[in-house]
Amino acid sequence: MEQPRDLVVEAPRTWDRPAVSVPVLLCLSLVGGRFASFSAEANLYTLGTGGVLIWLGLSNRVPRRPAPERLHAGAAWWALPVVVFGVFEGATFVLAVGDEFPTFSRLADPLLEDHLVRSGAWFAWLAAFWGLVRR
Repeated sequence: MEQPRDLVVEAPRTWDRPAVSVPVLLCLSLVGGRFASFSAEANLYTLGTGGVLIWLGLSNRVPRRPAPERLHAGAAWWALPVVVFGVFEGATFVLAVGDEFPTFSRLADPLLEDHLVRSGAWFAWLAAFWGLVRR
């Protein structure tokens, strides 16, 4: 007996499952966390991984997840801190106020000296980027 088409669910590709993609992102973040901040190796690794993810996002090699049809009204409240952070970070960077009024990036530098914390930040960056690639 033949199954109706709308009842059949296509299984995701093996490499696209979280059991595969999360360990791959974890390994990439552990490698990225080993580099010193703002070193040539770290910059090249960031550009390389970011470039590959951009290429995957622009090509049709990765199956897409459907984007949400409409954002809820509460989403604006989540965007507000992001906009405030962006304006604050941009203004302090453009005005170059230095140590008397440092940017959040400069304040985070002591935390990112630890390899494990830096690897965690790498994992968060890669996971967010992978989520954008999938949309």
